[in-house]
Parts: sequence; structure tokens; C-alpha cells
Amino acid sequence: MSNETAQGPVHPRIPEGDNRERLVCNDCGFVLYSNPKVMVGSVVHWEERVLLCRREIEPRAGFWTLPAGFMENGETTEQGALREAREETGADIALDHVLAVYNIPRISQVQVIYAGRLLSPDVHAGDETLEVGLFTWDAIPWDDLAFPSVRWALEHWREARQTGDQTARSNPSGETGDYRHLKS
Repeated sequence: MSNETAQGPVHPRIPEGDNRERLVCNDCGFVLYSNPKVMVGSVVHWEERVLLCRREIEPRAGFWTLPAGFMENGETTEQGALREAREETGADIALDHVLAVYNIPRISQVQVIYAGRLLSPDVHAGDETLEVGLFTWDAIPWDDLAFPSVRWALEHWREARQTGDQTARSNPSGETGDYRHLKS
């Protein structure tokens, strides 16, 4: 089927009143908007140890990250962060405040990261996780973190705890979250 006879939002063009090329249906005028994905997660602790999980899936399988993932339709950012912690680490957590909102434009992603605490130290690896760990600050596997935003969130969490300033943070100046330069 050629693009001229294809049905649905398959025709790239700038819709009337818009300023970007979108996929449009020639029959009914429906416009398919491709928007950024929202990822939610949390930096949670038990006493003085932070919860991390080692990824079983790509990208960055084998590297350590926060319990985090994409929001599902119909849930709030809080519900998503609680669900991701449960799915990836078996953790029951309480969220305290929004720690940061990070922008990762290369992959059209917005990350909403919460600060919180474990309600119990009982954690275990979920389906997408190789292992979980509770790390003191000095024992965090800094060289094996999956993404720059994991490091940012950990550093922002520590700063918030030390200063008492719970203002939501954002990307460090000039940082875009590109992990392609990190070790494989």
C-alpha cells in the first residue's frame, strides 16, 4: 500500500495552526502527536543506606540504578514511583517529596524522581532486576551507575538531607543526561 492510499495518521505534514511536522490522517484529519515519555522513580533509604537495583534489561543491563520506570496510563507520578519500587525491588516505600525533575531531550524523556524511605528493609530482585542492594554512601557503585541522572539524583538526595532544603532540583548546569560516553 502506498503512502497516498494508506489510512490513518501516516502522512507527515504540518497541520493547520501548528508549527511542526506531525503524522496526519488524510481521511479524517486526525493528528498523531508524539510527545515525551514520563519516567518516575525514587531515591529511598533505610537508615543510612540507599536502595539500588542492578538492571537485567537494556539499556545498560548489569548496571545499577534507582527503582524507576515509565508511568502507566491512568496513574499519578506518585502511584508510578510506588509501583516501580515494588516491581523492581519488592520494596514498600513512603514518598516524602519531589526530589527532582530531569529533562533528557536526546530520548524525549522527563524524569520525576521522589525522595522517600523504605517501610521495611525486606527487598528482593523483581523481574527486570538482577539484584538489589542497600548501600552506604561510600559503598555506592559509582563507576557502575546506569545513567547520569542516577548520579544526579543520589547527589541531590544527599544535598537535600544535609541542608534540609527540599526544593525540587533539575539537571546540573549543562548536563543533558547522555549516557553514551559511560563505560559499557
